[in-house]
Amino acid sequence: MIKNVHGNTVDHLGQAIVAGRFGAAGSLPPEPLLCEELGVSRTVVREAVKSLVAKGLIQTGPKVGTRVLPAEQWNWFDPDVIAWQAHAGLTPEFLRDLQDLRLIVEPAAIRLAAQRATARDFEALEAAYAGMHRAVFEGGDYVTHDLQFHLGLLRASRNRMLVQMIRALGALLRTSFEISTRRKDGSRSSLPLHRAVLDAVQARQPDAAEAAIRRLIDGAGQDIEQVLSSRRRLPRLSEPPRRLKAA
Repeated sequence: MIKNVHGNTVDHLGQAIVAGRFGAAGSLPPEPLLCEELGVSRTVVREAVKSLVAKGLIQTGPKVGTRVLPAEQWNWFDPDVIAWQAHAGLTPEFLRDLQDLRLIVEPAAIRLAAQRATARDFEALEAAYAGMHRAVFEGGDYVTHDLQFHLGLLRASRNRMLVQMIRALGALLRTSFEISTRRKDGSRSSLPLHRAVLDAVQARQPDAAEAAIRRLIDGAGQDIEQVLSSRRRLPRLSEPPRRLKAA
């Protein structure tokens, strides 16, 4: 999607803030300097600042100017904030927060999915699983199908609030999946775990579905810790999904 001048300005300033350009509690440059630097009008800068205030990145006031807020106050369920963090580079804290969030949200969502999923949900989940299986054995984009599988489970919960979280959770989940594909045979070994989740949901067995998704999430957590301890380069979500080679 092509963004307009306002969107590009918000992106530029948001990325700069998340990357630490203005410091952890620093101030944005005065409005005239921002206009000159970005080549935009004062109206565009002011509207961009309002957007960043709404996302929890900055605060404004007559005595404090425009100051960067601590990262703990940022809206981490905003897809733009997640994208800016991914662009700036993932951190161990970010990845561990992701793991905690998955352990809180996904098991509960899967229990609901096992009770509420429709035939159309099952069809979408089977298609996503087939795409994952094909990528493992024939090569291709595993991550996108893995993401479709997990987001499909959230949709199958038939809970409007969980469904509203999909945009933000999608970016977060892709981070975990990108890491897992970097472990040798990580994708292949996770296939039976995904199958177990889907089978339990289709069998309307909430307890079995929750146990299966917890095993899957625990495996992803081990992948994350392994990558962090190895100090290997973490994936960037600004890059295309990593493609697997044929088995």
